[in-house]
Amino acid sequence: MPLEIVTIPCRSDNYAYLLRDTATGRVGLVDAPEAEPIRMELARRGWGLYLILITHHHDDHIAGVDALRGEFGAAVVGAAADRARLPALDKAVADGDRVALGESAGTVFEVPGHTIGHVAYHFPASHALFSADSLMVMGCGRLFEGTAEQMWRSLARLAALPPETLVYSGHEYAESNLRFALSVDGENPALRARAEEVAALRARGEATVPARLDLEIATNPFLRARDPGMKARLGLAGAPDAAVFAEIRRRKDAFR
Repeated sequence: MPLEIVTIPCRSDNYAYLLRDTATGRVGLVDAPEAEPIRMELARRGWGLYLILITHHHDDHIAGVDALRGEFGAAVVGAAADRARLPALDKAVADGDRVALGESAGTVFEVPGHTIGHVAYHFPASHALFSADSLMVMGCGRLFEGTAEQMWRSLARLAALPPETLVYSGHEYAESNLRFALSVDGENPALRARAEEVAALRARGEATVPARLDLEIATNPFLRARDPGMKARLGLAGAPDAAVFAEIRRRKDAFR
């Protein structure tokens, strides 16, 4: 049975996600930017908290972990490779490991780039990918620790998931990412159509997550680094995909 997924806005632009296994009622959480909005949503729904899945060590993704663990007794899962920088882990995971929430099963993807120890969680039965600051809506995370080559490999792995996969990223960055995407790929009709959709969603105060993976492949400039037309527009015809990605990332870092 699919997960019930609840998006919780946190801080200024973060998202946390509650995952409820509908077969057993067990509830998990992906990232805890702060405790209070998550605690309030759990109370409103009358839910407990069984499991916390951490994607990476940045404070705006883990600041609420210890408070929620202390209140609910939730087990904490995170990357073995980064455990020294994470809250104490009850289970340390690596690429390909399985995480279970009741009868729902997810797979761990190591996706270095934004940070070296970043992981994503894929729940195939729910068509859900929790990618945090690796793959984002029309964007990707800054390369604080990893290389462009590492991030490109990470994104390419995620892009190979089924096209109907729903991408749940860690921030509401769609509008700023869209402005940049239009600056490098403005002739893309799929991107222009998406611009109208994003404007309508944000005008209503609605989140732009989740986003279908096939839509990201069609409109996210970082995933389009392999597209010959994109390469030509950037003056990089014939260049390796990772080099094109690196140039797009460089331009995004300088974009205002």
